Amino acid sequence: MQEEVKLMKGNEAIAHAAIRYGMDGYFGYPITPQSEVLETLEELMPWETTGMVVLQAESELAAINMVYGGASAGKAVMTSSSSPGVSLKQEGISYIAAAELPALIINVMRGGPGLGTIQPSQADYFQATKGGGHGDYHLIVLSPASVQEMADFVGLGMDLAFKYRTPAMILADGVVGQMMEKVVLPPARPRRTDEEIARQCPWAACGKNGRKHRNVVTSLELESPKMEENNRRFQRTYELIKQNEIRFEEYYTEDAEYLMVAFGSVARICLKAIEEAREQGLKIGLLRPITLWPFPTAELQRLGAKVKGMLVVELNAGQMIEDVRLAVEGAVPVHHFGRMGGIVPNPGEILDAFNNYFTEAK
Repeated sequence: MQEEVKLMKGNEAIAHAAIRYGMDGYFGYPITPQSEVLETLEELMPWETTGMVVLQAESELAAINMVYGGASAGKAVMTSSSSPGVSLKQEGISYIAAAELPALIINVMRGGPGLGTIQPSQADYFQATKGGGHGDYHLIVLSPASVQEMADFVGLGMDLAFKYRTPAMILADGVVGQMMEKVVLPPARPRRTDEEIARQCPWAACGKNGRKHRNVVTSLELESPKMEENNRRFQRTYELIKQNEIRFEEYYTEDAEYLMVAFGSVARICLKAIEEAREQGLKIGLLRPITLWPFPTAELQRLGAKVKGMLVVELNAGQMIEDVRLAVEGAVPVHHFGRMGGIVPNPGEILDAFNNYFTEAK
């Protein structure tokens, strides 16, 4: 079967991939730099071809609670937004996590805090990986570095959400959302029938023909011992995710004397910087976490035992660096280089930062 290759933005790829996945519903609200997700879905009109519901809600709060309702019925549902909008969704995300429901959340990050700028950022790392809402919960967090991964991670994220009955997030920076690249669109899947949903999701509040009882989906538990057991069950699920779902990529690490760590679009810029550095005789490798949660701690520990130092590069003031430092436990010096306010560094700036921190490498 011939591959279907298209030229499109990362945001557009998410919309196309959602339809092809067989998504039951999308509920969103416009905000730069992710508005093309909703706009593309409205242009493609999947309600006429696959039956997918596409709805622009009256607010971000309404959108996430519509996702909560759809997920409660066992439907494959998603939302997308950008940083301030995702902040507004945090209570709903916490409720969805506590109700043990699958859902997909897209965050195409812009600079903050507050309304900030409409330019790209990676400053929502803490919010996504530490649980931006209240309570002890985690999201599965996937970080795409290309338009192809924007498309691929829609199916992967939704599949993981159903597998573990927990929300998943695609955490993309504004560069990946707005840039255009060739993408191979995933094959189309049929939407599940109501009978399939009832069979695959016995926990869902969808009922069955001829049965009066309908499951009640809630995150409320008034008895403390039961609430503690709920939380212990959540933690067992998170441990299972950490055992099975850690994803990352490595470049030039076999002979590396130093390591750069970066995610999203910045990892691509770091790779170019590393290629230039190797032409100068500097043996630098790159680790790109793909799952920001669960984080590739063990791999960083392994690499920390063989390199002389690490440079963490991010579009923020220093967030992922905390997880890197926890992973290596002081075995090597770990430094940070970041730009904020929507400024994206070039490979030369990153190399200059590396040389400033590791003068002995020259």
